[in-house]
Amino acid sequence: MAVATTMPTVFYQDGFRFFFYSNEGTEPPHVHVERGDALGKWWLTDLSMQQQDGFSKAQLRTIRSILRNRHEELNEAWNDHFS
Repeated sequence: MAVATTMPTVFYQDGFRFFFYSNEGTEPPHVHVERGDALGKWWLTDLSMQQQDGFSKAQLRTIRSILRNRHEELNEAWNDHFS
């Protein structure tokens, strides 16, 4: 039997969706970002990119800026969701 995995969205900004996978609470705090077919994962501790596929360099700069500007909100959302 397959286990359903929820993906709560924290917010949308500039066409990007920032979200978590609910089954990843044992990993360090991080956020997934998607736009179209592009997808990536960033650690919230230092905002480093863990992986990405399909984002342009300009999109990566935009994501990094959003992560910096909304870092506290993302951490709070992580803690609220996984506590």
